[in-house]
Order: sequence, then structure tokens, then C-alpha cells
Amino acid sequence: MTRTLPDPRVPVGHRGDGRPIYPVLGASSEDASNNEVQVTLSQKQLNTLMAREKDQGGRAAVRGLMERLGFSNAAALEEYVSVQRQAEEQRLTDAERREQEIAEREKAAAAREAAAVAREREATCRAVLAGFGATGADLDDAIALLRAPDDADAAVLREAAEELKSRRPELFGARPADGRVPAAPGGAPASVPPPRPSGAERDLGSAGLQMARRRGHIPPTA
Repeated sequence: MTRTLPDPRVPVGHRGDGRPIYPVLGASSEDASNNEVQVTLSQKQLNTLMAREKDQGGRAAVRGLMERLGFSNAAALEEYVSVQRQAEEQRLTDAERREQEIAEREKAAAAREAAAVAREREATCRAVLAGFGATGADLDDAIALLRAPDDADAAVLREAAEELKSRRPELFGARPADGRVPAAPGGAPASVPPPRPSGAERDLGSAGLQMARRRGHIPPTA
């Protein structure tokens, strides 16, 4: 049996607010409009549709994310990210500057400590060498010639001072028993070089007399 479809322009009833209710065509399972329409697409068209759907889905996901984060549009999100990135870079710069200042302070403290250790060692060396008799300029020379490690204690410094005194006794005021400075070769004082040797002293005219004797002008006994 064939059923006649109602006229779609004639309402079949009214809602509670008075709006008309029109019939919906195709509600019958036997209606021809229910049949699926076969559409043929090329591979290019299919790829285009898939890319479009993917792009639309991505934009929808981005919009949803921005709405959840409280941003009205993409420009506001970009501005927020830029500000946060600049703040992070500034924090890193401040941290690096603080680290550099700390490193410089530590380096300066290490230099001061090394200088203090060097001064203390020099003072200890001076005290030990002075105890062995070195004074004044000789004390400065003895410090320069002292052979001892940088971390040597007082005992090691005393041994080194004894060894230096045996090598260079003049730095420690060593003098002969009579207290005089030994003379240099030739009879001159130690601070004065010996005189240069000279020929035998001759009287004026001795050369002429010898020549006259050789020539027989005067007797040999004259």
C-alpha cells in the first residue's frame, strides 16, 4: 500500500507558544530521499578535504586552548608568551651577573690570602736568617738565595739557613779572627785592585851614558 505524504506547507499542529509544526519529509523508511548518494572523488580532492578537516580541527583545538587559558585571541597569547620569555631571559642574565660577581669576590679573596701567606713566609724567613746573623742588604740577599719550599716550617727554614750560611758566610757577617779584611794580591786592600807591574826605574841620562860607553867615547869605568 502506498501512503500519500502530507503537504510540507501545511502544519500538522501547533506548539504551546503557538508556533506551527510542519511535517518532516523523509521520515518514512521507504522514502527515496533516505537512499545514500554515491559520490566519486579523486585522490587529490580527498587529500584536500582531509587537510581542510585537519586544519579546521587544529584551529578549533587552538581556540579551545586559548579560551581555557583566558585569552581572547592569538595575538594576546603571543604577547603573553613574549613577555614571559623576556622575563626569563632577564632572570638568567641577573643570575649570571650574580655568579660572576661571586666568582670575582672569591678570586680577590684568594689573591689576598696568597699575598698574606707570602708576607708571613717572608717574615718567618727574615726572622730565621736574622737569628743566624744576616742584617741589612745581606739579609735581603740571603732571602733571595734561601732554598726552601713554600710550605716549609721553621725547622726546615733553619736547616736551609744553616746550609746557606755554610755556602755564603759573608752574608751572615763572617770575618777573619783578627777582624781585618784580607789584603788582595800585591799588598793592596781588598777593595783596591793590585798595582800594575812597571819597568825598572832609571835615572835621567842613563841611556845616553850607556850608549857613549858602547861607542868608546867615555871609559867603561866612568
